[in-house]
Amino acid sequence: MHIPDGFISMDVAVATVAASAATVALSIKKIKNSTSENTVPEMGIMAAFVFAAQMVNFPVAGGTSGHLVGGALLSILFGPFRACIIMTTILISQALLFADGGITALGANILNMGIVAPFSAYLIYKFLKNRKLKLAIFLASWISIVLSAIFCAFELALSGTIPLKVALPAMTSIHALIGIGEGLITVPLVTGILKYHGAPTEGIS
Repeated sequence: MHIPDGFISMDVAVATVAASAATVALSIKKIKNSTSENTVPEMGIMAAFVFAAQMVNFPVAGGTSGHLVGGALLSILFGPFRACIIMTTILISQALLFADGGITALGANILNMGIVAPFSAYLIYKFLKNRKLKLAIFLASWISIVLSAIFCAFELALSGTIPLKVALPAMTSIHALIGIGEGLITVPLVTGILKYHGAPTEGIS
């Protein structure tokens, strides 16, 4: 889902940078006075884990592969605002150090994976967690991936890179499968952390 350079127009790049920058600034403001000393190293550990986990691909179908995005995992553990900061840091590092995602597409990638994914996942998780915890975690993970893919498809279509009628079904179908992998990975991670460590922050409640 990392969009490379040359795939989005300047208009879309500017719009997504503006939207992402505003959301990241709001997230920083939200967590500035509510993040304890114990939370910071926990966020760092999970950032390193997600960074590394995104480099490990799993087979999906037709020769394609996917990897953990981590937006749902981070938002369930730390809340959506902290997750946004962590994901933004990861995506900037990947773009600058490994050219994984283009510099001009950084705003779009942050919007898709650092904002849409964690915020949508957190809302779904909060709504369903009192019914069935594992189902809530799985659906939050799956839906967040599909929604991120839909945003990506619209960005590519608005840029004139590929028609929406092609991009939307292609992106949603493959990421619906990738989302299953995301859910299967996220459920045991979250439940395991809860069981052996307890809630790392007030984000998971």
